[in-house]
Amino acid sequence: MRRTPSSTYRLQLHSGFTFTDALAVAGYISSLGVSHVYSSPSLQTVAGSSHGYDVADFKAINQELGGTRAQEAFLSRLRECELGQILDIVPNHMSLAQNNPYWRDVLENGPESRYANYFDMDWITGEDRMRNKVLLPLLGDQYGSVLKSGAIKIIRTATRFEVAFNDLHLPVSPHSMSPILTASAEALSSETLAFLADSVADLPLPQSDAEQAQRKTQRNREVLLSLLTRYLAERPDALDAIDDAIAIVNRDVDALDKFLQQQHYRLAYWKAANQDLGYRRFFDVNSLIGVRVDKQEVFADTHELILNWLQTGIIEGVRVDHADGLRDPQQYFDRLRENAPDAWVVAEKILARNECLRESWPVAGTTGYDFLNMVNGLMISPQGLIELDGLYEKALGGPVDYPSLVHDSKIAVTAEGLGSDVNWLTSIFVEICENDRDHRDHTRAEIRHAIREVAACFSVYRTYVSPERDELTDLDAAVIHNAVEVASQYRTDIDHELFAFIEDVLLLRKRGDLESEFLLRFQQFTGPVMAKGFEDTSLYRYNRMIGVNEVGSNPFNPAVSIDEFHRFNEQAQQHHPEGMVTLTTHDTKRGEDVRARLAVITEMPQVFGEAVIRWFTLNSMYRKDGWPDPNTEYLYYQVLVGSWPLSVDRALLYMEKATREAKQQTSWTQNNMRFENQLREFIRLTLDDGNFVAEVEAFAGLVNPSGRINSLSQTLLKCTVPGVPDLYQGSELWDHRLVDPDNRGPVDFDQRRDLLKEMEHLNVDQVMEQMDSGMPKLWTIQRALRVRRRYSECFGAAGAYTPLEAHGDKDSHVIGFLRGNRVATVVPRLSLEIAEGWGNTSITLPNGKWHNALTDDPVKSGDVKLADLFSRFPATLLTREG
Repeated sequence: MRRTPSSTYRLQLHSGFTFTDALAVAGYISSLGVSHVYSSPSLQTVAGSSHGYDVADFKAINQELGGTRAQEAFLSRLRECELGQILDIVPNHMSLAQNNPYWRDVLENGPESRYANYFDMDWITGEDRMRNKVLLPLLGDQYGSVLKSGAIKIIRTATRFEVAFNDLHLPVSPHSMSPILTASAEALSSETLAFLADSVADLPLPQSDAEQAQRKTQRNREVLLSLLTRYLAERPDALDAIDDAIAIVNRDVDALDKFLQQQHYRLAYWKAANQDLGYRRFFDVNSLIGVRVDKQEVFADTHELILNWLQTGIIEGVRVDHADGLRDPQQYFDRLRENAPDAWVVAEKILARNECLRESWPVAGTTGYDFLNMVNGLMISPQGLIELDGLYEKALGGPVDYPSLVHDSKIAVTAEGLGSDVNWLTSIFVEICENDRDHRDHTRAEIRHAIREVAACFSVYRTYVSPERDELTDLDAAVIHNAVEVASQYRTDIDHELFAFIEDVLLLRKRGDLESEFLLRFQQFTGPVMAKGFEDTSLYRYNRMIGVNEVGSNPFNPAVSIDEFHRFNEQAQQHHPEGMVTLTTHDTKRGEDVRARLAVITEMPQVFGEAVIRWFTLNSMYRKDGWPDPNTEYLYYQVLVGSWPLSVDRALLYMEKATREAKQQTSWTQNNMRFENQLREFIRLTLDDGNFVAEVEAFAGLVNPSGRINSLSQTLLKCTVPGVPDLYQGSELWDHRLVDPDNRGPVDFDQRRDLLKEMEHLNVDQVMEQMDSGMPKLWTIQRALRVRRRYSECFGAAGAYTPLEAHGDKDSHVIGFLRGNRVATVVPRLSLEIAEGWGNTSITLPNGKWHNALTDDPVKSGDVKLADLFSRFPATLLTREG
């Protein structure tokens, strides 16, 4: 029988943590009180994948995880432990790896491939040189230079011919084999081989729009290749002749170039991808190609294994990765629900502040970033943020224009990493304008600039207008209109009529096949612009208080009031009571306890400011040529405070990633090695300076107690608000890991298992004595999950969420609510400001006999003093008997 999870535990599977390793920790996860293991993608990936999102074969289980037999053993162990499984799936894209059978067939046969329509590719538009070809930006230098170096060769393995470049082997077009087979036939005087060479040469050229011709060509090609394989098996001397012919071509640069020009792909310098790529990617990752799951046959084929698991109950639910990348998310989720009506489905959908998940999507909810940012904001002092503004300006030598910073970051990624996507959209819109006499004089250049500007001005990740269903919500209309208006104000040099025309197309006022194609592709484009421009650029540039720089956040105005937090949860209970809630994921910018500790800085901005100014002065001797720049150095100090103790290696890895993502001093594609070397030297020298290290350690020790209280508060909130709480692997103890790959490292499950076992014989006071080990957090999680399962009627769709009222001088420092009528959560916030005590502050509990599940103390109803409630443990979880 399928169950909706009461809680999930995320496991990151890879070659270093396989099904067998996951099997070994299932008992621990069950003892923690979790109901479902939630694992990263487990389908076959590119070799060496550390995350599973680069799927190469939708119909095979990842061999590096142990394959089918290991998966069966893992699932058997889950059943023994009464654990269900939730699986992360990746419908939007797949890897262009050598073990991707769909992709190899496309490279070999071009538009005639049976899988040509599986991928989101443009075979016919653009320049003539790329017609019926796909650009492969794999070379480290210009094509001609690499070709002359001898790095590209034709090779034969048994009866298979390939183009080899380094460790990469690419299939060859049957047409291109004809000259080699002809030369071999002449050397052998073989009429059979000559016939096969002529027949291969006579195969029709691609006609991507003629389905019947495609099927005929596919049949003829397969028969000919089968005959060739049989002939070569019977004539070993033919293989020698072919090898001789291949060697001649490999020695002749012109002949080799001619051979390569006959392929359905064009090898190119990797930098060409920014502007000339002919396929949709996952963001700007060239090795991940978009999949057309909007087509029924593609959906059915790529989901065959997943749907079988859902229908047979092998897995009980899925997390759908990158829902905004799909051409039509509504259609996708409807199909998924139709095929798996009972499955628990959550969508990885990043919601902007005050944006709601689409009610029409048949999903349980999001993966929890909206909750994460609500809790982040709840722990922040608004007044402290204002004071940090002044400190940040002082550190940088001037004010920061945050809206312009975000806008400019998004514009930059549309010009560089996402340039190919802009060019694709531009080509479509140029044709739209050509077909409209009122707009045909708009130039390609101004169309391109206008498209970039409108996308950069979107306030949300994307809209969901559907030409096919004639679907346009008021929210989508408002978002589009606002984006166009703001864009036209940024670019007054572009004809306002062009912006108005773009708006007409996006709002379905101007219709047609091209208009629909532009609209759908534009909606797939704005998400990557937000992800790469905001998440992966702005959040590394705007460093006023990095604890609030998170996916889906608003770093400029992050603070959340208690009333807003309650409204958020009331809406969640009403609309998505079984969605996922989380504090840490594999994609968060830093661990939950890093953020909890950094939040304390907003309560003591003056003290932090004095420390930072002192550190700038103390470390000035290690700065060289003005590097690191003030913004990078200011980031560095916050990273140290938030994640201390931090090793040199972890600091180096994080700061390299942060500065490359910021794209101000260096970047992934254009490494400024002088800057990076100086930054590395600065980090090594400062972390080798005993005085500086002592100061950082002292400051981290100053904020750590309140940071831990924040952590326990947010942990209990996660476990008891509307939704399904998710634990990221290892985060049940203090979690001071940073962005990936730091947060994907090995987890010491033996330590956690031992602490859990030890905890069974301890009382709350003894648990609190082990604060440094993280046991109080583990205690909170296990006790809260037990309450969720024991009082299940108070949670989920059948439950209720009711705020509790606090009274007294410190009433703004406490959050309390009821779940159903038998469970109450009460936690502190801004705990540094209540270090001197709660005074007369109390909270009102309904009549009844209450029991504190975290201390095992009885609690009276009515007005309860918070000083008494928090006397033994910093957070409170109450249950009412009867």
